[in-house]
Amino acid sequence: MNIQTLLEKADTVIKDEKLKEMFKKCFLSTIETSMKVEGDKTYIITGDINAMWLRDSSCQVNHYLDYINDDEDLRLKIKGLIKAQIDYVLLDPYANAFLNTEDTIREYHDTTIMKPYVWERKYEVDSLCYPIKLAYQYYRQCNDASIFDQTYLHFINVFLDTIETEQYHSQKSSYTFERDMAKKWNLRKTETLQNHGHGFDTRYTGMTWSAFRPSDDACALNYNIPGNMFCSVVLGYLEQIVDEIYHDQYLKERIIDLKFQIDYGIELFGTYLHPKYGKIYAYETDGYGNHVLMDDANVPSLLSIPYLEYTDIDDEIYQNTRKFILSKDNPYYYQGKLAKGIGSPHTWKEYVWPIALTMQALTSNDPDEINELISMIVNNTGNTGYCHESFDVNDDSKFTREWFCWANSLFAELIIKTCLK
Repeated sequence: MNIQTLLEKADTVIKDEKLKEMFKKCFLSTIETSMKVEGDKTYIITGDINAMWLRDSSCQVNHYLDYINDDEDLRLKIKGLIKAQIDYVLLDPYANAFLNTEDTIREYHDTTIMKPYVWERKYEVDSLCYPIKLAYQYYRQCNDASIFDQTYLHFINVFLDTIETEQYHSQKSSYTFERDMAKKWNLRKTETLQNHGHGFDTRYTGMTWSAFRPSDDACALNYNIPGNMFCSVVLGYLEQIVDEIYHDQYLKERIIDLKFQIDYGIELFGTYLHPKYGKIYAYETDGYGNHVLMDDANVPSLLSIPYLEYTDIDDEIYQNTRKFILSKDNPYYYQGKLAKGIGSPHTWKEYVWPIALTMQALTSNDPDEINELISMIVNNTGNTGYCHESFDVNDDSKFTREWFCWANSLFAELIIKTCLK
């Protein structure tokens, strides 16, 4: 099936006109507004910020992968994105967002090693993992192994070196980050790292350290649990790639060992016995027995654990965690006249994120819950017909980021899953 056939099917199958039009707009959002082909590379901006995030760009095209076998142009664009992402990571594995030009003017200055083409150097373990997920899914979909060349093998080693170094951040890592404007903005907790840019102290756990969350906010404790879960999953992808393509037994065993260490760390240090919900996953920990109990809308999140394929939806610890994060006991769960769901310290209080509402539906087996969430999203766009970053639970005309392609793509993915398959 190609894109045109899918959209024609939507015209036939989806009876609700508002939902139908929103689906079509959201489905096409990235390919029509954010994608630029430059030779054999593809550059995808996140929307109203003119830069390419490794995380966002991967998520923005995820809903297109099912159609690349019948659309050569689309396949080449996604292949070009994979190539661009690998080049960017090899330029700086600690950066999370990049430019397609050396010339840029920023409104703030960061004290860290800033190379040409780097837009932002907030080290986020998930940002380093997303290009692997995209390459693996692309390969499984169209069986094009040409992306796995010697450059990609070099990327694998850089990825592993970085993840292993950050298992011992305090002892081995040279990464620091300080944003000079954070104090002026009164955002020292979220926009910069404490301890002169090094972050707070951590103890070895087997998990890998992250400076920032998927929201681009600084971690409160630097072992982010959903980020480490995602890392474990993509290490499983890498194991398959190395086994099938490179036939390197030493590299394969290195990957297996690293995955084991991270999984062990998650289970030993990343859970918390809650007096109300039982055993749950914490959002962050430091290895010293301290935990951050919350969830954030951005993916990887605790809500998204089955979507990431770390555990099944019916897993007991996940279900306990889900009950916790979808309650007022999660400090970033909001409920109002129009909506209820998970927000983020990245945006205002009482603002929920369509990404979280969509993810809640994607990780639910309850048709009533799914339909309620779809209705909640469709009816809270501020009359734009697009998803936004976040919106006020009592007034959807108040929202952040009018042009935010990741949210549009994830919503389209949900509608394909629930209405068109």
